[in-house]
Parts: sequence; structure tokens; C-alpha cells
Amino acid sequence: MGVYNLEKWAWTTDDFEQMIWHDCKIHAIAFDEFNFKLLFDIDYIFKWVGPDENGYYRFWISPATLIFENVYDIDINLSYGLGTIIEDIVRTNPSKPRNNNYIKKNIEWEWIIETTNGQISFKSIGYTQHIRKAPEYKKNQEIQFEERGGYSFKVENTK
Repeated sequence: MGVYNLEKWAWTTDDFEQMIWHDCKIHAIAFDEFNFKLLFDIDYIFKWVGPDENGYYRFWISPATLIFENVYDIDINLSYGLGTIIEDIVRTNPSKPRNNNYIKKNIEWEWIIETTNGQISFKSIGYTQHIRKAPEYKKNQEIQFEERGGYSFKVENTK
């Protein structure tokens, strides 16, 4: 299928309007309590291709680390399931951060990550999503555990 032309290796809150997390699998969640960060190990789908003549789609997909900063008021309400898939990420209620003088940011949001198993909500000034590997063309909407190198929260890429 060729090569997917990756625009950049790190995406931020400034890119929110052009990013879509629908059908992206969450492999792991980590809490960096000392730096007030919430980390997600996900498979990010850059593009859906198709459907083909049989009605099937293919996907350009990469493992990624999604890191929210200055996080607090975390509420996780997930049911047990075979996998947690993101349906949508929304942000609402922009406001001045309670510690804006210290962090030098002027806005924070209430974030809601809606998944197939429930939702995760929190307050944060925003995120950076690090792409860990060039997008690959796949039949499925996720990368197999061994192929993606297991769980990871790395922030550097292969380039």
C-alpha cells in the first residue's frame, strides 16, 4: 500500500481539532504522580482506508504514548472487558488553571475519554501524543502485543 506520510512525530493540544481517537485501543494507563501526568499507551489510527470490494477497511496505525499534563480530579469508571477502545475524547469547560502562575499556562479543560467500557475524566492543561513507530498498513484496528513491543510509555520515536 506504500508509505504513510507522517506529518509529525509529536502532536499537542494545539492539534486537538484535527485529531480523532475513535476506535483507538488503550493498552495501558500509567500515573506519574510526581509530575502530575496521566499516560496512555495506545494504538493511534491515522487513517481508515476503504471499504474494499468485500466491505472491509484497512488502517494506517502506530503505537503512541498520549500524555496529559497538570492532571487532577481523575475519575475512572471502567467495566471489565476484553479491551478498552476509545470512542471519543472531548474537552469542555475551559477555565484558568488553579496554579497558572506556577505552570505558566492560561487554560485548562475538563477532559472525558469515552470508551467501550465506560469513561475516564479529569482536569488537565492539555496533552502531547508521541508517535513511537511509523504508521503501518493493517487489517485490524490494533497492533498485536508482540509486534508493538509490549506495553510502553516511551516518548522518543525511531527517527
